[in-house]
Amino acid sequence: MVGEHEHLGTQQPTRWAEAQASDVFQALGTSAEGLSLVEAERRLQRFGPNLSPRVQRTPWYLHLAHNMIHLFAVMLWIAAALAWLAHTPQLTAAIVFVILINGLFGFWQEYRAERAAEALEALLPNQVVVRRENREFVLSASEVVPGDILVLRPGEAVAADARLFQCNNLRVDLSHLTGESRPVPRSSEATTLNHGGLLSAANLVFAGAFVTSGTGEAVVFATGAATQFGQLAHRAQRQPERPSPLERELQHVVRVVTAVAVLLGVACFWVAQAWGGLALQEAFPFALGMIVANVPEGLLPTLTLALASAARTLARQKALVKRLSTIEALGAATVILTDKTGTLTQNEMAVCEVFLVDQAFRFDRTRTLEAGAAQVELHQEASAAADDRLLRLLRCAALCSNVELAPPKSPRERFRPVGDPTEVALVNAAQKVGLSIERLRNWPRIAELPFDSARKRMTTIHRIDGKMVVCSKGAWSELARRCRFARLANGVVELDETLKSNLDQRHDALARNGYRVLAVAERQLPETFAEPREDVERDLVLLGLVALEDPPRPEVPAAVAACKRAGIRVCMVTGDDPLTATAIARQIGLHEQEPLVLTGAQLDRYHPAALEHLLASHRDVLFARATPEHKLRLVEAFHRLGEVVAVTGDGVNDAPALRAAEIGVAMGATGTDVAREAADMILTDDNFAAIVRAIEYGRAVFDNVRKFVTYIFASNVPEIVPFLLSVLVGIPLPLTVAQILAVDLGTDLFPALALGREPAEPGVMQRPPRSRLERLLSAATLLRAYGWLGPIQATLCMLAYFYAYWLEGWIPGEPLAGEGPLYATATTMTFVAIVACQVGNVFACRSDHASVWALGWMTNPGLWFAIAIELLICLTFVYFAPLAHVFGFAPLGWQHWQLVVFYPFLLLGLEEARKLVVRARRRRLQNFQSG
Repeated sequence: MVGEHEHLGTQQPTRWAEAQASDVFQALGTSAEGLSLVEAERRLQRFGPNLSPRVQRTPWYLHLAHNMIHLFAVMLWIAAALAWLAHTPQLTAAIVFVILINGLFGFWQEYRAERAAEALEALLPNQVVVRRENREFVLSASEVVPGDILVLRPGEAVAADARLFQCNNLRVDLSHLTGESRPVPRSSEATTLNHGGLLSAANLVFAGAFVTSGTGEAVVFATGAATQFGQLAHRAQRQPERPSPLERELQHVVRVVTAVAVLLGVACFWVAQAWGGLALQEAFPFALGMIVANVPEGLLPTLTLALASAARTLARQKALVKRLSTIEALGAATVILTDKTGTLTQNEMAVCEVFLVDQAFRFDRTRTLEAGAAQVELHQEASAAADDRLLRLLRCAALCSNVELAPPKSPRERFRPVGDPTEVALVNAAQKVGLSIERLRNWPRIAELPFDSARKRMTTIHRIDGKMVVCSKGAWSELARRCRFARLANGVVELDETLKSNLDQRHDALARNGYRVLAVAERQLPETFAEPREDVERDLVLLGLVALEDPPRPEVPAAVAACKRAGIRVCMVTGDDPLTATAIARQIGLHEQEPLVLTGAQLDRYHPAALEHLLASHRDVLFARATPEHKLRLVEAFHRLGEVVAVTGDGVNDAPALRAAEIGVAMGATGTDVAREAADMILTDDNFAAIVRAIEYGRAVFDNVRKFVTYIFASNVPEIVPFLLSVLVGIPLPLTVAQILAVDLGTDLFPALALGREPAEPGVMQRPPRSRLERLLSAATLLRAYGWLGPIQATLCMLAYFYAYWLEGWIPGEPLAGEGPLYATATTMTFVAIVACQVGNVFACRSDHASVWALGWMTNPGLWFAIAIELLICLTFVYFAPLAHVFGFAPLGWQHWQLVVFYPFLLLGLEEARKLVVRARRRRLQNFQSG
């Protein structure tokens, strides 16, 4: 029998739904009494533990190796090798130290984020009730095996895929697989599968599903990786991770910098030999110095620290970043694909309107009710003030619900209703008008005709005030045919065609708004009633209609509006029905006009090229009844259109798309472990608004990366010019290779890091996302660094170099000392001049157009602290003898400092003049365009 089970479980999964329960038992080698303990243990060894399948992680040592051998690191390794060949062990050690520190830091940040994400895994149940040898056992979910009998009760999660053979009004939440927000009814009868596949089979339950109401028993046919949950996890694993925009941009930066450094190094080597007449062993160090001067060794450490700082800030705001580059990638996002249930909405049904045939009552989410223009506070003491018909309708709806009480989570809380979200909402609405659960229990249930998808209604029979009363609720189209009367304000009247027409219109209006509409009716039975039969559902008295909604999260409309202002397209992709999705989209202001609504079935008919044309030509599109494959198709289609896609989600169904997108954003509180594994960022409180904050940080990060790239590259020019002058003019080298590293890895590091923490400039969320063609190293950035700020610094630094000789009596035209204390003092002056210029440069780089006065001097307090550290490092290099000896520095006197102390103000003043010209040109251009 087990052999047949293996065959059916792997080759013919549809057989479980289509076969009779007795055949399923036979195929699985079990019975309703369950497996024997010995057989269960044997199957556990045979099939393995029922563990939640996890996306296979990249081993830690490969993560570490990646941080040591990416393109920029390889470039630095080559520089270290060249330094070793040039017999400069100190330089070699310094470069290797940079590679190791940067690699270890990046690895540690990613490792910490992933370990924090592991703590959020909590989808499958830890313990389940299983019947074996006709006894019920509470076992770990990992011990469940094929052939086990699961005992399902409200509030419990399903541990494995199983075939129902007995159920009583069972409903389960399959939103983690289907995206459908409403619990679906289950039955134990054999069924023929439709186009929806296994997930559409009403007699199957799946791993990770949640029992919302009713009870049932099911026989397990798949565990672990063989479940539907496991198959989706495997599909997510196969999706390759796409490099983020920042990662792609850094690859471009490395290629540009490598090309420039190598070309200048080769040119310097040729000039040194051809023009300078230097021997090979003398020209090689000059070429190496040119390469080292052009390599911004501090770029990666600074970038990593800036991203890590932003990641820590976002973590405090409940957004956990798993990959540091995700922060900047969010800033480049042009499209956000988000599902509805639990992401845009609260995943909590609530009654929003009760229509009493001739009068409407509006509910809100507080303890307030509206009746016309009047508002009445609702609490038990004032419940008598509520309309008697409203009390009667909500009593009927609440009694006709299968809701249980869950124990309080804290001593201050009370018992709370749990079960089907719709029925919980009805009970909560009844409590708002004073019908507490204790009062509802005064009217005991005598019998029940359960809900199923064919009947589309549910009926219970209760003893109320000594009388037998039928309470029915269900779809209006079904219940209307069974109602003969209606209760109005002046009493019970016959439900004529006029009333029915009015109710039809009201129902349709509510349905068009996306509400779930239920009709509620009652009937008094004669005392001779014996057994519940469907003929009790006749001659009913209609009490009214109840409209329910899964309300949006309160912070979502503002978040969506912020996305619109930022030029980001937000598309809803949900498994829910089109009417509900359209209503939620309207409530949160998702679309400027009536959206084009496409179902998954309609989407299937689109060829990839046609889908791309649709997405490009229709900005307001909403996708309903969508499957995981549809979301993945949309991600790929947007990629082909050149968009940077962010995907939000919380279910296993979202994992493939989360991994395929540039930015996958998972929900931490309600999300599945597979979704969190596939995502790049986790919202620990499921707050959609956190995405907007992350986008703002992302945009600021890109701006700040460009700022400190400008800052770092500007100092390359005063590092390069001394080598060129040394070769071309024949003066002693004004700055040694070791002193270059003292700038790049010492004094420059902290101000650059402070620029990385610069607050977002005003209006950063008022501009559209940057183009994918826009480069970090844009022509304007390079021109500003190499054509303006850099030459200013180089001029001032060479002036300081010659000034040191002049103080000792040197006259232009005389030879310069190439060794000894005077030469050490001159190179120290070059180094100190670079540091002084960089102090002014760090303020100049805070914006490429705004004045430092407009930005404010104290908006980034860390900048002042960084400058203090920079100056302290500089003084330590110059005056701490052991370090001064290593780097070839000499102590300076006051007469040396009296020149360089003015350099920050001079450079900043020249940059402010340039910005003034830029702003004036922009104003003239704007006036010309507006005029």
